Amino acid sequence: MTILARLSGCLLVAASVNLGACAQVDARGVEAKKTTITVSAAASLAVAYKELGKQFEQMNPAVKIRFNFASSSSLVNQIQSGAPSDVLAAADLTSFYRLRAKRAVVGLPKVFARNAMQLIVKPGNPLGITSITDLNKAGTVSLCAKNVPCGIYARQLLSRSGVMIAESKITRGVDATAALNAVANGDADAGIVYATDALSAKKTVRVIAIPGATNIKAAYGISVIRASKQSVVAERFVAFVLSSQGRRILSSYGFQAP
Repeated sequence: MTILARLSGCLLVAASVNLGACAQVDARGVEAKKTTITVSAAASLAVAYKELGKQFEQMNPAVKIRFNFASSSSLVNQIQSGAPSDVLAAADLTSFYRLRAKRAVVGLPKVFARNAMQLIVKPGNPLGITSITDLNKAGTVSLCAKNVPCGIYARQLLSRSGVMIAESKITRGVDATAALNAVANGDADAGIVYATDALSAKKTVRVIAIPGATNIKAAYGISVIRASKQSVVAERFVAFVLSSQGRRILSSYGFQAP
């Protein structure tokens, strides 16, 4: 083989390697160009929405969903402060009215699910609490912060039941998950949380049902944020949540039909 032939062969091999490398770079480049949307959702939706996001991405391979979970009122404050978000899913409808006053959401919120409240106590129920009226037996009661939906619902529930608890006996979580964890971790004797959170807690707490006549029916709303730069994809995600498939997923995590 001549020197020229050898050089030609080497160049061909090198070219092949470089082309392969370019193909990998191109492939990575295509993957990196996925459309990403940010969904700001109430903390009580975390488990269900992660599953919704997983299935939506499987149906839409070119889309990536980034979740931001917090209390509904915290999410509203973030959006009003200019934090990037494409969709808001809140545990109430009042949150959307606050944003509509600033023309920050598109249209009226769509109710996609409902939730109820549940009484939870430590495993084994050492204080023998059987109803809301027994909460005065508890040394510490876990509730959500006063200005977030689960805290507002708990206050309405206590009022309906004619129960007053001294603020000194209450520990307040920043959101529904924190309120649940206070009982699950043993920092509180009892608490009032969403039924879906009580369901997800499994054996870490004991659940005591609250009668339907007294209970709260929390309406969960969803809407596209007006400042979204990916409004078409955001609308597609909202439609998926409202679809029969989306509702089946929500139902599997204990959420009620709207």
